[in-house]
Amino acid sequence: MVTLGELVMILDLVRQGLSVSAIARRTGHDRKTVRKYLERGMQAPAYTPREPVPSPLAPFHAFLRERVGRFPDLTGRRLWREIRDIGFTGGYATVTDFLRTVRPPAEPAAFERRFETPPGRQAQVDFAHFKVRFEDEPGAERIVWLFSLVLGHSRMMWARFVAQQDLATVLRCHVAAFSALGGVPEQILYDRMKTAVLGEVDDRGIVYNDKLLALAAHYSFVPKACRPYRAKTKGKVERPFRYVREDFFLARSFRNLEDLNAQFTQWLDQVANRRLHGTTSRIVIEHFAEELPALKPLPAGPFNAVLRLERRISHEGMISVGGNLYSVPDGTRRRPVEVQLTAAEVHILEDGRLVATHPVLEGRGRRRIAEGHRSLPPPHNSTTPRAGASAPPPAPAAATGVAPRSLAIYEAIGRRLAAVDTAR
Repeated sequence: MVTLGELVMILDLVRQGLSVSAIARRTGHDRKTVRKYLERGMQAPAYTPREPVPSPLAPFHAFLRERVGRFPDLTGRRLWREIRDIGFTGGYATVTDFLRTVRPPAEPAAFERRFETPPGRQAQVDFAHFKVRFEDEPGAERIVWLFSLVLGHSRMMWARFVAQQDLATVLRCHVAAFSALGGVPEQILYDRMKTAVLGEVDDRGIVYNDKLLALAAHYSFVPKACRPYRAKTKGKVERPFRYVREDFFLARSFRNLEDLNAQFTQWLDQVANRRLHGTTSRIVIEHFAEELPALKPLPAGPFNAVLRLERRISHEGMISVGGNLYSVPDGTRRRPVEVQLTAAEVHILEDGRLVATHPVLEGRGRRRIAEGHRSLPPPHNSTTPRAGASAPPPAPAAATGVAPRSLAIYEAIGRRLAAVDTAR
């Protein structure tokens, strides 16, 4: 290929009287090329476009368009992981460049002021609302809530999907979060959730739930309610909800609440808490390792604050607590009983006497019959598990119709057969 500058030089050499062969040697071009451009004169060289190189992402264009069409909010990082699992070997930037062409850019947001907290100072707690269809309940749409606790310094997140936002669930999630993190922050910031904040009284300020205050005293943290109508005060816990929805929740299927939490815990451990955080520019789990020594140590004993309820026993010998059914022993009178609910257990009392203890069941619509509560065996079509139930003992030998024999009989038969073979 001859450039315009080289063409000018060729024409100048011709004017100087050099032959085609001499010009070819001087410029390094073939003689045929020199003759061709001498015939054209000063006409600019024409270049044809190069053949386009096929993109390594091309085989995945249809897949990405389909996913973005069905779930427009899926993150580029999530889609990149998905196509890597089916054979894509290119980089993340290749995927995001393509995604910009298939979905509109986000609307520009107003500038925000960022507040950072020192290690161990603060965590933020909130709930998010999700709708899900479990495979074990086809056709039924369920509402679940995501309880999330995020450390303000490292952005380490502990979260769990629950079936309700009642006080017992809130307390139980706090206990589990502190245990998983291995420590407690100095203060926890809440919005005006009713299970935490009861209201505001003139000069006395915020009124918190007594049980939440008992939890705070046990773990030595200070509850703090954010100002009303200032949702962005809790941005460190609320922004991850969108990340959870787009990078984890969308385009997945779950058998039930337990399967949802199992998949979510795996995603937290392997993806969310191992990502490079966009604000801190740190790997979350590594940043948390530096913050952990600044957290307050866990108390020596468990948190055992009691919520007292009154429940009536059903005709099946069950009481309802938090949408689940728990058994009482056969013979318990059908009348209201006292229920004492802790973060981990359900205690049922009749006339002040403890008659049953159950572990708290997660979710809704579950049943539990404790060992020894039923004198009759369950019907053949029962699907309610009985705690402590074991396989029936093996039937005695007499019941099988075969009388037990001594091993000496078989030894004698063996000697008899051996003697017969020797005689032959």
